[in-house]
Parts: sequence; structure tokens; C-alpha cells
Amino acid sequence: MNESRLQALLGRFEALSILVVGDFFLDKYLLLDRELSETSLETGLEAYQVVEVACSPGAAGSVTSKLAALGPKVVTLGLTGADGEGYELRRCLAELGVDTAPLLEAPDLLTPTYTKPLMREPDGRTHELNRLDIKNRQPLPEAVEAAVIAELRRRFPQMDGVVVADQVTERNQGIITDRVREEIATLARDHPGVVVIADSRARAGLFHEVMLKPNAREAALALVPEGDGPIPIETDLAVARANGRALFARTGKPVFVTVGAHGILCFSDAGEAHVPAVPVEGEIDVVGAGDSVMAGLVTALCSGATPEEAALVGNLVASITIQQLGTTGTARRDEVLARLGAWRGDE
Repeated sequence: MNESRLQALLGRFEALSILVVGDFFLDKYLLLDRELSETSLETGLEAYQVVEVACSPGAAGSVTSKLAALGPKVVTLGLTGADGEGYELRRCLAELGVDTAPLLEAPDLLTPTYTKPLMREPDGRTHELNRLDIKNRQPLPEAVEAAVIAELRRRFPQMDGVVVADQVTERNQGIITDRVREEIATLARDHPGVVVIADSRARAGLFHEVMLKPNAREAALALVPEGDGPIPIETDLAVARANGRALFARTGKPVFVTVGAHGILCFSDAGEAHVPAVPVEGEIDVVGAGDSVMAGLVTALCSGATPEEAALVGNLVASITIQQLGTTGTARRDEVLARLGAWRGDE
């Protein structure tokens, strides 16, 4: 891809409308200062002292933030509780300028939250302590599930693209239940002009009628019947390629297998392609890299890119965000164009 082709694709991003449906989490970072620690009079244990609090949208909220930075209109469909975490999550999403009208509130449920304590030691070193997770531990209530499906039916035909962010590993305890997954398949089949791509942490193999973006481990897991054998963890490039090929044969829709520093393996009617990662120098932080790839993929596909071109755009976006340390990061369209120019200029 040359710069003029990329510029043409990027120029269409602002005209797009993209729905993100899935599990929205609040990422809550607590900075603790060891020098300020106290001893609890009641327990004698160390009482950590919080000196900074930072919140950001996580899971489906992470890909939402990356999409918003690229320019399309983004609509969010998910769930929060009627709690403080839900307030913070909605505030963070509102700051991105996205449409949160379909974001449902369920007073009887909790807002999924990852609380990440960071301890600053007297020598200045900062390290992460055990994460605290808030998740709902029961099946999604039928009334909430019905509301999600109703919003899907209303919003889907108006969209250029739909991102499915299936974060919760416990079956039917997140937004993407079995019924919601089947509804997405039906809508995708009935509206072939809408680009639909799913990212599922545990159940990529259950999706059909839509494109898939698993990482190498998720692609392997997708081909293992649920409950059968140990979960595969180690996958090399050859295994990832074989698994991606098998998923494409099963779905008939493009499959993009992310393989870390190796880039993306792309499978479509045009054939198979290995799109290498864009090289970067210096320290990197790969948290959220997959969401960056997803944001680049879906916007490029909606703008008329081929699957291979879209994979390159995804790699370009990820190459920018992984250089933003301590945050999941975002990339603007001008940064994406400049990154291609710098990379091609170095070749």
C-alpha cells in the first residue's frame, strides 16, 4: 500500500458509523505510595494510601476509545450497573464523544471493573499489585438480554460496521450470550453490506456469518469443542496459520489471526497473506494492541480496503499505540499516515 491509497482510506473514516457491542469494563488505576502507608489499628495490617486515581474504558471500551480517535461516529451497546463504577465508565465514554444512548443500565447488576493497584516504593520504583475484578457471576437476566437484542435490531441496519467485543469468559454471563450471538449472525446475514467482525476471548468458534479477529491462542481454542481437553496455550506461526485456515474454511468469512511481533495472518476469498508487523524501536507496552488492530481493521474494511490492506492498517495503528507506555493508547489518522511514510522511507 502506498501513501495515496492509505490517505484515500483514512479520508473516509469520519463518514463512518460503527457500533461496538459487548462487555464494557471500567479500568480503575490506584497509585499507592509506600512511604505514606499506615498500620491499621484494628488488624495490624499495612493500610495502603491512595494518592492518585485514574479511570479509563476497558474491554469493549478500549476498542471504542481507539475507534473514536480514528474519527468515525461510534455507538456503544453494552451494560453498566447503577453504581459509582458505572458513573465513571459512562463519564469516560462521554469524554470520547461517542454515542452512549444504547448503553443499558441494570440496577441489579454490577459494572464490570478491573481495579489495578500500582505501588510506588520509596526508591521510586512502581509495580503492579494483584488486580481486583468485579464481574457479574450469574447468567444475564432475560429482560436485559431482550433489551440488548432490541437495540441490536434497531441500530444494526444504520451502521457501516459492527465490532463484537466478547470479553467475559463465563458462558452467558456477559452481554454476548448464546441468543445475542445468534441474533448478530442473523442480522449479519440479513444486512450483508454491514462489516461485522468479532473478537472473542473464549468462544470465537461459536460465531458464524461474521469475520473473526482472534489471537493465536484464541484461534486454537476456537477449534476445541467446549469442555474438551486442556486449553491450548503455546502456538507457533505454523500452528496459527493452520488454525486460521480451518476457521476460514468453517466460517467462509475473512479471518485475521494476530500473532504478536509477527503481525497478522489474513485468510479470505483472495487467499492467505502474512502481513508483517510494523517495526518499532525502544520500549513498548502491548496492552491493548489487539484492540488497536481491531480499530484499524474495521474502519479500513468499512472504507473499502481489501482484507490484506485492512490488516496493514491494523498493524500501523498498533505500532503507534504500543509505544505509549502505561496506557492502552490511541492513534490519530495523521499519525497512521505518517507512520506508513516513515516505515516505507526506511525500507
